[in-house]
Amino acid sequence: MLSKGKVPHAIDVEVGSRVRVRRKILGMSQTQLAESLGVTFQQVQKYEKGSNRIVASRLQNMAEILSVPISYFFGESALSSIVSDVKTELSEGRDLTAFVETPEATEINIAFSKIKSPIVRKRIVVLLTSIADALKPQ
Repeated sequence: MLSKGKVPHAIDVEVGSRVRVRRKILGMSQTQLAESLGVTFQQVQKYEKGSNRIVASRLQNMAEILSVPISYFFGESALSSIVSDVKTELSEGRDLTAFVETPEATEINIAFSKIKSPIVRKRIVVLLTSIADALKPQ
């Protein structure tokens, strides 16, 4: 559920919109869908607005009730956004894995593990993050 002032994620809004469209195409009320899902109609309203995220198991259940494949809920724009995020995370993960296997990473970890003060450790992390951000190509 979103806190006050939070804007729903675009993918949540897209998925909710597709739930609403499909429900209306089938001539199903929010109450009917809610009863099939075992939730209140208010919960269905929140799903359709994107203000509450739909967990994977519930989305699968909705797909079955609405007689669509689960991929129906993810339009081209939503899918391309997800794919882009995953590619970025995988790329960053590979870079990190390659670095962790270097002698420098081992030295850094050994030295860092000898520092017992949480305050000093935090300051070192802040310093390293600042340096990395300053050297990042723009």
